[in-house]
Amino acid sequence: MIKLENVHKSYGTKDNSTEILKGVSLDIGDGDFAVILGPSGSGKSTLLNVASGLERPDSGSVLYNGENIARLSDERLTEFRRKNIGFIFQQYYLLPNLTVDKNVRMGAELAHNGNYAEIIKALGLSEKRGRYPHELSGGEQQRVSAARALAKKPAALFLDEPTGALDEETGRLVLDHIAKLQRELGFTIIMVTHNANIAEMAKTVIRMNSGKIVEQYGNQTQKTAYEIGW
Repeated sequence: MIKLENVHKSYGTKDNSTEILKGVSLDIGDGDFAVILGPSGSGKSTLLNVASGLERPDSGSVLYNGENIARLSDERLTEFRRKNIGFIFQQYYLLPNLTVDKNVRMGAELAHNGNYAEIIKALGLSEKRGRYPHELSGGEQQRVSAARALAKKPAALFLDEPTGALDEETGRLVLDHIAKLQRELGFTIIMVTHNANIAEMAKTVIRMNSGKIVEQYGNQTQKTAYEIGW
C-alpha cells in the first residue's frame, strides 16, 4: 500500500518559491494500475517523483506499508528504491558503454534474477543483445529501458511518459508487455501520461490540476494496449 498524506512540495528559494503540490493525499493499493492525467504544470511528474522516493516532500508523509520513507536517511532511502522501485522515463537513461544485455542485467542483478533473457525476448530485443545504445533506434532504447526496469522485479513500477517518444506500434508493444507482467507478478504501476487513452488500461485514474487531485475514479473494466485508441 502506497499512501500520501497532505503532501506539499515547492521549488525555488524561500523568497521566490513555487508550490507544485498543494496538500495531496492519495491511497494506492498493492497491485493497482494507476494512471495520473493532467495538463502540463499540474504537478503530475512531481507527484510521481515524491511518491517514488526520488524527491522528498517539504511536508506530509509518503507511506509504504506504514513506513514513512520521507523520514529515511539518504542512504536508507537509496536502498529502499534499489530494492523496491522500478523506473521508466521518457528519456532512456541507458549506460552508453554497456550493451543491451548488460544494461538489462544491471536491473536483474538487483533482484538476483537469472531469467532476464525472457524479458529481453518478450520486448523483441534478442537480436540486439550485443549492441550499444547508440546503435539502436529511439524505440529500441525505450524497450531496453523498460526491460531493465522489469528485470529488477520491482514491487512498484513508476512510469513518466513512457510512450512519449515512441511510435504507436512500439508504444503498444511496451505497454502490453508491462501490463502482462503486472498481471503475472502483481507489482503496482503508477504512470504519468498525456495520452488519456492509456487511462482505459488502468484500474485507478487520477486527474490533477494546479497541484491538486481534482478527480479519482476506477475503471470497471480494463482494456488492453491493443484495444485503446492512440
